[in-house]
Amino acid sequence: MLSCRVRKVVALAVLAWLAVASSVLAQVDFNVLTAEADKVPPRKMLHAYLIGESQKHFGARRLEVAKLATPDDVRKRQAMLRERLLAALGEFPAKTPLNPQIVGKEQRDGYRIEKLIYESRPNHHVTATLYLPDGKGPFPGCLMPIGHSNNGKAAEYIQRGSILLVKNGIAVLTYDPIGQGERKQLLDGLNKAAIPNSTNEHTLVHVGAMLVGQGTATYRIWDGIRSLDYLASRPEIDATRLGCTGCSGGGTLTSYLMALDDRIACAAPSCYITTLERLFATIGPQDGEQNITGQVALGIEHVDFITMRAPRPTLLATATQDFFDIQGSWTSFREASQIYGILGHSERVNLVEYNTKHGYPKPQREAVTRWMSRWLLGKDVPIVETPFKTAKDADLMCTRSGQVLEDFKGKSVFNIIAEYEQTYAKTRTDRLAKQAPDTTRKEIASLLAISLNDIRDAKMATVGKAENVGKMSFKRMIFETEPGIRLPAIYFHTGAPATARTPLTIYCNGVGKTSDLSAIERLLNAGQDVVALDLRGMGEVAPGVPSAKPGHFGNDYKETFLALHLNRPLLGQRVFDLISVSNALQGKDTTSRPIHLVGVGSAGPIVLHAAALDRRITSTSVEDSVLSWAAVVRSPINYNQMTNVVPGALKVYDLPDLASLVAPRRLKVTAVDPQGGAIPLATLQDAYASARGAYAQQKANDRLLLGR
Repeated sequence: MLSCRVRKVVALAVLAWLAVASSVLAQVDFNVLTAEADKVPPRKMLHAYLIGESQKHFGARRLEVAKLATPDDVRKRQAMLRERLLAALGEFPAKTPLNPQIVGKEQRDGYRIEKLIYESRPNHHVTATLYLPDGKGPFPGCLMPIGHSNNGKAAEYIQRGSILLVKNGIAVLTYDPIGQGERKQLLDGLNKAAIPNSTNEHTLVHVGAMLVGQGTATYRIWDGIRSLDYLASRPEIDATRLGCTGCSGGGTLTSYLMALDDRIACAAPSCYITTLERLFATIGPQDGEQNITGQVALGIEHVDFITMRAPRPTLLATATQDFFDIQGSWTSFREASQIYGILGHSERVNLVEYNTKHGYPKPQREAVTRWMSRWLLGKDVPIVETPFKTAKDADLMCTRSGQVLEDFKGKSVFNIIAEYEQTYAKTRTDRLAKQAPDTTRKEIASLLAISLNDIRDAKMATVGKAENVGKMSFKRMIFETEPGIRLPAIYFHTGAPATARTPLTIYCNGVGKTSDLSAIERLLNAGQDVVALDLRGMGEVAPGVPSAKPGHFGNDYKETFLALHLNRPLLGQRVFDLISVSNALQGKDTTSRPIHLVGVGSAGPIVLHAAALDRRITSTSVEDSVLSWAAVVRSPINYNQMTNVVPGALKVYDLPDLASLVAPRRLKVTAVDPQGGAIPLATLQDAYASARGAYAQQKANDRLLLGR
């Protein structure tokens, strides 16, 4: 046994070595991949892979559509796609009383307006404007969903589109979407939006909604369906003659509603319909409501929103200079024309294109109004928009304060999603406690879209020669987990002779494999070799460099959306990577060296999943990772949580539940809140209560360490 003096000398020597190593390591470029050697730039690798996987689905879908030959073929496909779409959106609630209020009326030149408030869900309020032609009616009615205008229904293009329709004998109901106009879903205490930009709010809603098996589109569509309910209920409206038109985000909602609600006899989405294939190749996925989980994998293209409703009349209003690619618009129109032709009604689908930018300009408004007039009034005459005045925002306000949440203290979408989580939480813990661990593992793997039996060993390759820093050496490595996915890594070796039982740590940091060299040095000092690994889309192969200021969605948000379109969440793909690398490092021998996992920040949930699913992992440390998905749902404003979302996960498990599957192996967890802030130890212990019980049951209390 070493004397106290000798141990002190050794410790001082190690510290001195670490100080030298640290200063030298900080100057080393630890990048492994190069664009020249890998053909695809490292930061484009994940995107290129996901686009390639999407292309497989696009190709399969084209072959499926090419087989359509008879009206019966079309009808069968319509039913199949509608069923898939509804399943992807998650459950809609039962219809409840709208409790409508007319809070203002105004007579104008040839029409009148009413200002309305109704409830699309109990205590969840919608503000709207109804434009009614002069006369008794009944009139055709048109629903006009709104694009991403901050002032919602008061936006000038919405007013102009509504007034042109109503002056031509068609009533219009237009309503504020969540996050816009009088329906900001989170206020700052000063009656202002706490989340800047409606697209940010929509996507933050999407983060929590996906975790409970829904999406922002689920809530937006339901508002539209209930708004159509209100429009159809009015005695002035002929419920057999209903239309729907909207631009941009309103075009998105028009597309969804016209596919799902058979009451819409005539539709005209503007500046939205292209193809997902062209969208991905140009500007990429947009905000939350425009990304339905599994849409690509399910074979649902933009054109399917048209053909699901065939042969009812549908007009595509497009702009040559739109960022929604015009080539894709024409591709969709050609396919729709063929399918309408099979049904014997090719005249009921059309496309108008104007050489304008994204928007709802006068030529589009005139074309849409003529289309509605043709099919809802039976009049096919030229429509000309003459000058008229529009109202000021304040004149269309339905609430006293300008915000429904301030006036009514009702439920926001965030509140409703949190209620779903609470409902699932009541049964989740009891069910997991009674369920066999392997059954739970299979359910989790299914949600992650991975098959544990199909994860092969990663292909390992060393790049260049080993390099030395003091007594430590390191080498650059590449792990190929599947074709197109090459993961860079640095294998740090302490310098001591390695044996079959020398511990090996796989270190994953969401910021990058060598972003915290001091943490790696501590592991080396503890006598462990370390493989610092960048999982797909992280570190050296991240789509971009992390911002100094935390962002809501991270620099991989477009890749996250692409992965979700494939029904393959990024977290699942990264768990696949980690287990594949671990398999390669362990080899086939079950008595091989112990493998420890360390996951820091956004890599924490990945590491925790891998440890829960792979029982060969010896021990695990999760550092400064988000406490739970339940906490994310309860925190409307959160940072970089979308990258780890698993759709529908909270129906089955939450992150702390994974710890029970790790028991009785060693597990250390430190956690932060969804904004990255510190949390009390009691909060961490409470979240991991079921895990503490699992460790106690296996007499392994000392192997679960919560907190620092």
